[in-house]
Amino acid sequence: MTDYIPSTSSWVRDHVDAIEAAGTTDVADIKGLPVMLLTMTGVKTGATRKVPLMRVEHDGVYCAVASKGGAPEDPQWAANLRANPDLTVQDGTTVHEVRARLATDQERADWWPRCVAAFPDYADYQVRTDAVGRTIPLFLLEPR
Repeated sequence: MTDYIPSTSSWVRDHVDAIEAAGTTDVADIKGLPVMLLTMTGVKTGATRKVPLMRVEHDGVYCAVASKGGAPEDPQWAANLRANPDLTVQDGTTVHEVRARLATDQERADWWPRCVAAFPDYADYQVRTDAVGRTIPLFLLEPR
């Protein structure tokens, strides 16, 4: 990966800065719930991009929920994962090298309840996206 370009979103920058300063994701949360930090390659810039997401993990596999708060479009980082699926996930002080892929329909059926259990707001976000015909992508982040 090349030089890091911070997000244009202040809350993302603040979370990333806090995580990097402390060396752990334990210093950041969203609504009091734990996050993980994804470090990926930007599809447009080729630069390193970082985003904190809700921590969803099961049996050593993580799930990145591309909800964008229920917006009608996917977050930019989803395009990054589609184009450049090799990335890292930091969970606490541990960094995992993973490869992202979209969940199949069956995997989605298994993972969606886990996602909502990790962050209940996802249920409301899905109602919003259903209204505009968008299914929230779930990226499974598997060890490589």
